[in-house]
Amino acid sequence: MLKTISYIPRGTCTRKIDVKIKKNMIESVEFLGGCPGNLLGITHLVKGMEIEEVLLRIEGVRCGRKNTSCPDQLARALRSYLEQNNN
Repeated sequence: MLKTISYIPRGTCTRKIDVKIKKNMIESVEFLGGCPGNLLGITHLVKGMEIEEVLLRIEGVRCGRKNTSCPDQLARALRSYLEQNNN
């Protein structure tokens, strides 16, 4: 079953992240706002990956002096999804 989550990031230029997930694999990601080229690259890189693998690769990534980044906010959205779905 395909599940869609929407996440409102904090501390980044991105205003919203929508993720489609099927069997703990990323089907698609859409960012609203942020740096288009970088975010398009992220969406292509994580498509088809298992959530846990995405978390290993992008959780904790920082943007300059910020304590977070758009990839980190995606990881937080995915972590929240896992916690809510007891996976």
